[in-house]
Amino acid sequence: MIEAVIYDMDGVILDSEPLWHRAEIKVFATVGLKMTTAMCLETTGTAVDEMIALRFRQYPWTGKTQEEVMHEILDAVEQLILERGELLPGVKDSIAYFQQKNLPLALASSSPMQLIDASLKKFDIQNSFRIVHSAEHEDYGKPHPAVFLSTAHRLHIDPMHCLVIEDSVNGLIAAKAAKMKTIAVPAPQQYDDERFSIADVKLHSLAEFSEEHWIKLNK
Repeated sequence: MIEAVIYDMDGVILDSEPLWHRAEIKVFATVGLKMTTAMCLETTGTAVDEMIALRFRQYPWTGKTQEEVMHEILDAVEQLILERGELLPGVKDSIAYFQQKNLPLALASSSPMQLIDASLKKFDIQNSFRIVHSAEHEDYGKPHPAVFLSTAHRLHIDPMHCLVIEDSVNGLIAAKAAKMKTIAVPAPQQYDDERFSIADVKLHSLAEFSEEHWIKLNK
């Protein structure tokens, strides 16, 4: 039986991926790297420092350190979240549903705490989660399961009794590697990606989640 629910943030709580793409394209341009949306999609669900290290290996630049680029991207994303961020459909209803079942909720994200805190405060849901954990505190980000395993440990719940809600393939792989049940909520342009077939439940939106899905997840 599921005893705890762990939410991802980007793409699950808010549609921040377009904001990330906008920030990445803008900041990488300052070091001569012409990013495209397709390139940004390649690293969806990846920790920002790992994403920047990957791009540096592929397209080494001068003039700014990787850390400077990272902070510029994070500051740009935070500003865009505060200005344009919108809560995705079904988030608050799903939180209320799980709370009615007395399940502890957690949030485990590849985003750093700077962005997690900004997002939760913007939508006034910071008190909904017993544990909030960022992969920035782990040695490895998704698709490594560390962030989910650490979150389960802090919840004092066996990972096999946790449910993860994810939007990315990397996040889904991480949750499965942690032996957790999964709900996938892919972005519309990625919904038909066959890699999401490993999810226990796949939804277009959390607004679709129902008691039938809950029963299926607990079989």
